[in-house]
Amino acid sequence: MVKQERAARTRATVLHAAAVAFAGRGYDGTSLSQVSRAAGMSVGALTFHFATKAELADAVLEEGWAMTRAVLDRITAEPAPALSTVVELTLGLARLMEEEATVRSAIRLARERPSAPAWSNSWLPAVRKLLEEAHRSGQLSDGTLPADVATLVEYLTSGAEAHLRDRLDGDPAHESAAARLERVWRLVLAGVSAHGGPTPPDTASPPDTASRLGASA
Repeated sequence: MVKQERAARTRATVLHAAAVAFAGRGYDGTSLSQVSRAAGMSVGALTFHFATKAELADAVLEEGWAMTRAVLDRITAEPAPALSTVVELTLGLARLMEEEATVRSAIRLARERPSAPAWSNSWLPAVRKLLEEAHRSGQLSDGTLPADVATLVEYLTSGAEAHLRDRLDGDPAHESAAARLERVWRLVLAGVSAHGGPTPPDTASPPDTASRLGASA
């Protein structure tokens, strides 16, 4: 029992060190020797648990997915309107990316390894289902398609991840990804046009920016 607990602690230490390395350097930029040094052990001790870098990356990916599914299950279990649940889920994912190197690592590994499933596969199906429910219950405005909102959610989540990457690489005092995403959601839900939507371009003459955005009187 003691030996099993020690092995589990060692595995967790290796996974955390690997997650930090993969998130910061990427798959190609990370070596087993770098991970072993960060974990405070020899390469031989590391390869006892993970024989190859690919095996280690797969384990980090699975850990990142498990963390994501836990957030998904927690938020979707709360009684709330479907559209509100979608918004809260994206904010939860932004916080998760911010707080967990394992999740940031899983996202980067999924981008850099063609064989790996996209991180969005772990939560986007649930978002689509919620948006269909929101559409059936009249929570979406007339003419708004669930598929289009799902695309918006993908863009917003990807944007939060890109903002987070820039913030972690630069000034840590910048606004958090979750806080920025919440402000963007307020804009989305309220609408940004003061005139009820964009004005169709005039086909008789080249449209100017103001008329396209509905900014003219």
